[in-house]
Amino acid sequence: MESKRQQKVARQLQKDLSEIFQRDVPHLFNGAFITVTSVRVSPDLSVARVYLSFLATKNKELLLNSIQEKSKVIRQHLGDRVRHQLRIVPEVSFYLDDTAEYADKMDKLFAGLEIPPAPVEDEDNE
Repeated sequence: MESKRQQKVARQLQKDLSEIFQRDVPHLFNGAFITVTSVRVSPDLSVARVYLSFLATKNKELLLNSIQEKSKVIRQHLGDRVRHQLRIVPEVSFYLDDTAEYADKMDKLFAGLEIPPAPVEDEDNE
């Protein structure tokens, strides 16, 4: 369970990283629409796990690798934004958020299920 401080820092990092991807460095990723879906912060606030979702891109793994290669630039932009709020700028690691694809897969599985109707019980037999 995350502490209130972890949750506050995670929300702030999510907001700041979203703005960085949308406004500061979109040119680094060929205009791909990158959404920061969630951020998880370690208890000592030194490590942030950032989960991303992509739109307008064909190869998600290639884009994720590109983001990971440029993580130092992104962390530098993040440091400029949070320098007065956090003592240490967290190390940032990026992961692909596949919850949308997983939910879509589950929906397709549920849609394909054949559920037989329940048998009708006679009230007279009881």
